[in-house]
Amino acid sequence: MNRLTGLKFLIPFVAASPLISDSAQANTNFLAAADFSDLAFFESRGVTYKDSGKVQDGIQILKNHGINCVRLRLWTSSAAQASADPYNYGNNLSYTVPLAVRVKNAGLLFSLDFHYSDTWADPGHQAIPDAWTNLDFTQLVQQMRTYNSNTIAAFDAAGAMPDYVQIGNEITAGMLWPDGYVSGSTNNSWSQLGQLMKAAIQGIQDATNATGAKMPQIIVHIDRGGDWTTTLWFFDNLSYQGVPFDIIGESYYPFYQGSPASLSNCLNNAAARYGKPIIVAEDAFPWTNTCPSTWLSQLYGYPPTINGQVSFMATLAQIVKGVPNQLGVGFFYWGAEYQAVSGVNEAGFNTASFFDSYGNVLPVASAVGGMAAPLSISASLEGLNLRLQWPFSGAALKLMTSTALAPPAWSLVTNSFQTTGAVFSLTLPLNSNTSSFYRLQSN
Repeated sequence: MNRLTGLKFLIPFVAASPLISDSAQANTNFLAAADFSDLAFFESRGVTYKDSGKVQDGIQILKNHGINCVRLRLWTSSAAQASADPYNYGNNLSYTVPLAVRVKNAGLLFSLDFHYSDTWADPGHQAIPDAWTNLDFTQLVQQMRTYNSNTIAAFDAAGAMPDYVQIGNEITAGMLWPDGYVSGSTNNSWSQLGQLMKAAIQGIQDATNATGAKMPQIIVHIDRGGDWTTTLWFFDNLSYQGVPFDIIGESYYPFYQGSPASLSNCLNNAAARYGKPIIVAEDAFPWTNTCPSTWLSQLYGYPPTINGQVSFMATLAQIVKGVPNQLGVGFFYWGAEYQAVSGVNEAGFNTASFFDSYGNVLPVASAVGGMAAPLSISASLEGLNLRLQWPFSGAALKLMTSTALAPPAWSLVTNSFQTTGAVFSLTLPLNSNTSSFYRLQSN
């Protein structure tokens, strides 16, 4: 999952001659992802999704706009729980497997998010499944191994083997409380959390060994994208337990986790300390000011509008793509499928989805998808100006210019660029007496 860097794109312009663009392309191997866990739930409530005014399958719309990975959560809820409260208990195995099949059939990557609970698991809620409450700790460790093995085998048998697996959801304070609850740094709780997580990972390995499937990459996900101090505490303690995992995942919502600057600080420090790939595992931003009022004071100058939503994604693309040593490898948008439906408390996330209130896909989908777009720089003439554009996959690159190629003497273009739709753009005046060349390059 190394992001390709160092590519040079030359856009030569010679006065009174046709514009020539050498837009070599590259696959960045970046995860431009959306959590679409409630797609089938919303469809069952009559919600439809539209692209260019036409109703389409929501997963196909994601693919149309460059999304290459879909995350689905998984609860341990029973059929009775799911039937009684589909929104808060519905994402169990029988619900999620068919949805995962749709994701894989669309040719997208699949990330499975184990919650290890009958309902929502997050930093404030990690309730042990009802069916597991009578197990002692030794039995619980074995249950984790068995449950993960059986679950992964079920996805594989359906043709929907996960490419990525989260061992828990936002487990900053552990999971499977009280057995896996963590606090401080020296008590026994870290040992117990480590045992539970290693058993889960071993169960996944058991399933892949039995089926011959490829082992998914393992993600550990906490909710402290803007909090380096807690991130350091958590992953230092987890590392001491020897839990084998591949990717660090951080939730980052500006109205919960702080400023974009704090996100950049946290991700950069984590990359330097742990040397592991890092993803923003959850993020969302409102496209309308009818979002929860508590959000409005914590948007850091970005307006809650359709264009503001895209501008915020551009900033986050720059942050994630700019993580040192190309260790920023993915961005996951949460609640991308949300639509307001009667009787469901969506906590305002229907105002921060990929779709407006009529189900029309918004530019933010292309903005997120553009983080994994083939990297090219295009050029066009607008009167006496040259307009350059490149996708969000080039968010961390610098635009350079030169008046000659042999020998080249490149200098930084310091003009401010804009986000137009889902691309970066820059308009420059032409000099009729000088040839100009442009390229994007890494720092």
